[in-house]
Amino acid sequence: MSTLAYDTTAMVGRQLQRVRHNPGLQILTQTMPITMLLFFGYVFGSALAMPGAEYRSFLVPGLLVATAANGIMTGMFQAAQDSHRGVMDRFRTLPMSRTAVPLGQAASDLVLTGVGMVPLLLVGLAVGWRIEGSPLEAVAAVALLLLFRFATSWIGILLGLASQSEEAAGQLGGATFILPLLSNAYIPTDNLPGWLRTVAEWNPISAVTTAVRDLFGNAPVPDGAAWPVAHPVAGSLAWCGAIIAVFLPLAVRRYTRSER
Repeated sequence: MSTLAYDTTAMVGRQLQRVRHNPGLQILTQTMPITMLLFFGYVFGSALAMPGAEYRSFLVPGLLVATAANGIMTGMFQAAQDSHRGVMDRFRTLPMSRTAVPLGQAASDLVLTGVGMVPLLLVGLAVGWRIEGSPLEAVAAVALLLLFRFATSWIGILLGLASQSEEAAGQLGGATFILPLLSNAYIPTDNLPGWLRTVAEWNPISAVTTAVRDLFGNAPVPDGAAWPVAHPVAGSLAWCGAIIAVFLPLAVRRYTRSER
């Protein structure tokens, strides 16, 4: 276990150094949600039944969760890049834990996500969003966001390791942009057609978004929703646990098997 911890820490340091020398992707992932907040909050908000400030309070938690869900895209791109540029092969020649390589990528992504949330939260406060819940509930909301990011990063790592090329990983990663659109991250699901509402409410993003809104005190849990949204904290933990339980061992196994 001590070897795993040491090797994972080394991999986290390597990933952070990688971002420091090539900050473009990190800057893009931090500025995109802020751009969407300003655009959606002041353009789409005027077209919805919610007043502008109320919609921006509704939108900020959704953007935080959508940012957490982008762990799929960044995990996929980084894993595919390392895999197809021979970095993974180099790691396999070293006397180190095989689990440490993907775990270090997921852990470093978690650190960068925590730092990246700060600008979005500050801009959210500037446009009228407020934390209406207790400090403990706010801490729980942030912890849930980070847990969801950790879970989704394992989906991306597995897909990146399984991808045929960096270009294919980039295209597939870009397609994940549609996932928050099929949820309640940006709009309420109450007025959606029955089948589409069902799809949206069983989207893990919807459960996490509802839980974060509830913990921040920005919006109540909707009535008559599917189980993950009607019980958002339990639903979010169930989704995160299931994703980690399935994709973490598959990603580690894929990385280990690729060396043969």
